[in-house]
Amino acid sequence: MSGELDDPVLRLRVLAAGLHAGMYAEEHIALPYERVWAVASDLSGELPRLVGFLREFRVPPGDADRARALAVGRSGLTESFEVRLSPGWCLMQSRLVVGGMAALPEGDGTRFAVLGATRPTALRPVQWLYGRLLGERRGKAFVRRVAERAAPRQR
Repeated sequence: MSGELDDPVLRLRVLAAGLHAGMYAEEHIALPYERVWAVASDLSGELPRLVGFLREFRVPPGDADRARALAVGRSGLTESFEVRLSPGWCLMQSRLVVGGMAALPEGDGTRFAVLGATRPTALRPVQWLYGRLLGERRGKAFVRRVAERAAPRQR
């Protein structure tokens, strides 16, 4: 049982199910974990390249596993996030949105997962519709962008 608790991808999958996430994708990326996680965990540098509607994601410098971040959208709207970041695990929560990424070495590559969900239950119908129409496609596109960004990195 403790091995399952140490699996960040499994934890994210369970969280996605509990939140009825509108976006969840999980795939094997044929790149080393260190390269994949270097992209995923670089929230200030890479997250705006991975999420099309983000202009900036400001995270204060430091090694703390908990931080407050500010997301700035292309439209100029801002949202404050609480970020939990540790090896293989990233959870970002605002008052409206939950986002997460998880990664785990798997064979010669990496098992990687991403989720996006709304927090207020009043938004569940919108989340359900989004999930039906775009969630899977957007999740897979996110995973593909992570792999593309990680591919040219040196070890």
